[in-house]
Amino acid sequence: MRTTTSSPRDDDITAARTTRADGFPGGPAAGPADGPAARSRRASLPGDPQAAAAARRFVRATFADWADRRPAGAEGLTDRLAEEAVLLVSELVTNAVVHAGTTVELRCRLEPDAGRGGDAEPQGEVEPYGDGDPRRSRDRAPYEAPFEAPHREAAPAPGADADGASGPGVVIEVSDHHPTQPVRARAESAASENGGHGLQLISAVAESWGVTYRRAMKTVWFRLPVGAADGAGWPEPEFTLDNQLLQRELRTAELLAPAPRRAARPESGGGRVDNGALSFLAEASDLLSGQLDADQVAALAAQLIVPRLAEWCAVWLYDGDGGAPGRGIAAAGDEQRLAGVWHTSESRIDALRTALEKQPPELPGEGASGSAPGIVPWPWPYEPGGHGPGGAALACPLVAGGRRLGTLLLGRGGLPRFPDEVVALIADLCRRVARAVATARAYSRQERISQVLQRRLLPRGRARVPGVESAVVYEPREGAWAGGDFWDLFDAGDGRWCFALGDVCGSGPEAAAVTGLARPVLRLLARDGFGVAAVLDRLNKTMAREAADSVAAVAAAVAAAGAGAEAPVEIREEGEQARFLSLLYGEIVPYPGGSGGARCTLASAGHPLPLVLGTDGAVRIVAAPQMLLGVVEDASYASESFDLCPGETLLCVTDGVTERRSGRRLFDDEDGLATALAAGTGLGATALADHIRSTVHAFGPTPPDDDLALLVLQASPPGVS
Repeated sequence: MRTTTSSPRDDDITAARTTRADGFPGGPAAGPADGPAARSRRASLPGDPQAAAAARRFVRATFADWADRRPAGAEGLTDRLAEEAVLLVSELVTNAVVHAGTTVELRCRLEPDAGRGGDAEPQGEVEPYGDGDPRRSRDRAPYEAPFEAPHREAAPAPGADADGASGPGVVIEVSDHHPTQPVRARAESAASENGGHGLQLISAVAESWGVTYRRAMKTVWFRLPVGAADGAGWPEPEFTLDNQLLQRELRTAELLAPAPRRAARPESGGGRVDNGALSFLAEASDLLSGQLDADQVAALAAQLIVPRLAEWCAVWLYDGDGGAPGRGIAAAGDEQRLAGVWHTSESRIDALRTALEKQPPELPGEGASGSAPGIVPWPWPYEPGGHGPGGAALACPLVAGGRRLGTLLLGRGGLPRFPDEVVALIADLCRRVARAVATARAYSRQERISQVLQRRLLPRGRARVPGVESAVVYEPREGAWAGGDFWDLFDAGDGRWCFALGDVCGSGPEAAAVTGLARPVLRLLARDGFGVAAVLDRLNKTMAREAADSVAAVAAAVAAAGAGAEAPVEIREEGEQARFLSLLYGEIVPYPGGSGGARCTLASAGHPLPLVLGTDGAVRIVAAPQMLLGVVEDASYASESFDLCPGETLLCVTDGVTERRSGRRLFDDEDGLATALAAGTGLGATALADHIRSTVHAFGPTPPDDDLALLVLQASPPGVS
């Protein structure tokens, strides 16, 4: 690649500046199909966030205009060349807007021959700067400090002469204005730009490029070679040009990936491909591993591949949890669905999707000869609205854990086949995509299990108690799939309503198993007419026997392991702790006749004690502490009764509230819970519950690390039901 610090001369185009129908100022006036005016267009863009989008539209419109007019040199213009120009211009204009914030001048020029005179625009006359260094020209301000832009040499384009100058080409210049910024500051800031990858992308893609500074303007220009028409001069059969294009795009993918800065790479073409592939795969792994939905993985995989490795990409996934077994054809009844499609031209995505949906891919177990394992050539899909001669396409099975999870198709126009190194890269990427899909599906299964258990472990709703307003707050700790806390409020019959607030010792599935045991037993005993103390006695015996059986099972397993038993032994000490339960259980009987108030009977088994807030703001404890459930089988529990007068409020909480931590302090230190409750005097049940919850959350700088549950029961005034 040729790199210089002076651009082609910026002589004003002699054609009158007009406003075209496409909305871009500065297009050439109507005139002959050939000549300098027909081959050059310029536009002035505002320095705002819409500048990059306007620049992309302008470049595409310019290429379309050249394709219509067909001036000299336009015979070899391709969609791929246009997309490269759009990418580079978008980066440069974005950088100019970010760093300068001024209007941007954009100019596109088609050169029939870089070395031809005639109507080609003359270059500025250059005179030496310092010791013969061409750092300035007669019509430009000299540099105040040397500036060397980063660059990387590239193989000359087909038809290039000995010094690297090619035949027909497209020259694009992007200029931004700095009316008050010194030249030295501009040079230093340009050398350390971190706002984009403009210059690095140019060095990876363009044939030659440079940066020119005037007193109030900076211009970055680059030249893209135009290929010969009808494939003339394109080397066969080694696919040298195809390999060059893929090497350039792998290098572009590496620059676009936000990877950490690395040491300098070798300049050989193979080294660039290898290093670019490693960077691309590392970035792809990071992005794919962060997705927890299989469809998002498919969509992201397609966008990673296009346009870096292919012109289009589609991903099919098997429905269900497991996919098809093995690497063979899917079993009967297993169907693939098209989960993601992407194309370099977004307008062609729908047509491509329609074409591909007609025949989902079915692949044999082994790839064709010469292909990477599992990857086979695939027919180029027919698109009614497509254009071009087609190209090479591959079908790649997505296999993880010995199961087919789907299929990835990709294609690249203009290639007889994909080079072997690119096929190997695609195979590696497909393995990563398959693992990401498998991980996302495993997460989805776990999430569904969690949701089902949450629905089963918690009541579908709370009963409405006449003359008593109720409110509940229930929040499992962050990241927990199922909480160890539970609550209930149900109609026990005979004018009684029972309530419970419990906390299982432990967490996860073991705690959920205890919750699944305790809540149904409570409801069954209460509806059979047992009082509060009797319910706790029987539930305690049930849990103690469960714990004893579990201890006996562990002892037997340890003995078997000591005797050299062949069967594997699994000992779960956490399961032993999860057999204990702290519980606040009670029943409430509203006073008859709508006089307001209710009679409460309750007992606390190893649970934070309940509080009653009076209408005068006084707070009192209404229960005595007793032993946890499940510890001692023959423990006996006692209940206490009290009147909940109209306007009074009963508050029941779990230790996720009282033991909320901020540094070394707990929320309930120095009667913190009673203080917070008193501050809610006059609030209704729902507002009071929200007040306690907000106070608990605000107590510490981090989210609570335990389940949080509270139940509020407030006796309504007389006449309010």
